[in-house]
Amino acid sequence: MVKQRLPEAFERLFNRVFVCRKCKHKIRADPQKVMQGKVKCRHCGSKSLRPKRKELRRR
Repeated sequence: MVKQRLPEAFERLFNRVFVCRKCKHKIRADPQKVMQGKVKCRHCGSKSLRPKRKELRRR
């Protein structure tokens, strides 16, 4: 039986979540502000962020 991921859970886990490229901390922020460079990591102060990758489905 395959479990369907709830849309609320998907939004919570992946929507507007970014990961610092230096220290790998997760940050929830507005994508437009991240692209403009206005958001920095709370832990290390870096402005290089990437979107959180979607998890792979395991069998």
